Amino acid sequence: METQPHLLVVDDDRDIRNLVGDYLKKNGYRVSLAVDGRQMFSIMDHGRIDLVILDLMLPGEDGLSLCRRLRGQSDVPILMLTAKSDPLDRILGLELGADDYLPKPFEPRELLARIRSVMRRAQSLPKNLIPETNHKFRFSGWVLDTASHQLTSPQGIGVTLSASEYQLLKVFLSHANRVLTRDQLMDLVKGREQDAFDRSIDLRVSRLRQKLRDDARTPKLIKTLRSEGYVLTAHVESEMSQ
Repeated sequence: METQPHLLVVDDDRDIRNLVGDYLKKNGYRVSLAVDGRQMFSIMDHGRIDLVILDLMLPGEDGLSLCRRLRGQSDVPILMLTAKSDPLDRILGLELGADDYLPKPFEPRELLARIRSVMRRAQSLPKNLIPETNHKFRFSGWVLDTASHQLTSPQGIGVTLSASEYQLLKVFLSHANRVLTRDQLMDLVKGREQDAFDRSIDLRVSRLRQKLRDDARTPKLIKTLRSEGYVLTAHVESEMSQ
């Protein structure tokens, strides 16, 4: 049925790929399978995908690199899988835009629960909080070019942004002068961490302030509203892409 959510499983282990695919089909999903990034993008070019289950260790381009590329061109939810136990991999995956992370080996029921949770969050996001596609944002002398992900200072100097910093800044600019809670920010940047990582949004804001030369003690651009969240206080002009 076309109304069934369409999931894409990307894993070079044939047994895991087929087992996960069969299990998800039995639980009401349409499933496509890919062994690497090339097949993943080929499948996505030919139809809508509602969630990608992406293995970290893949032949050729690894899962972290693919996650970065995928997030740069799509808002599709991403659930990463890995056999590694290093928590740094989890943090990197989330920083690059993954929505959740599950270590191998895992119980199929836990995978299913996490898929449902990620999709529920994505579907419940208020439509008026989804940022529009823009080509350039201009604010307080700064310019963010969304085509190149380039931030330029009022002095004309390019400033390098990480993937998470870029996503966070674009969210703030798309909702300038509007208070956004931490939960809303975590959903909007497509990197919603849980458990021990649920405070990472504060670290992201701190790093972004540094890039914008915004004094953390008396910020003028990104202000903190106690018990409410954050707000970007600036006049923002945007040029829509064609």
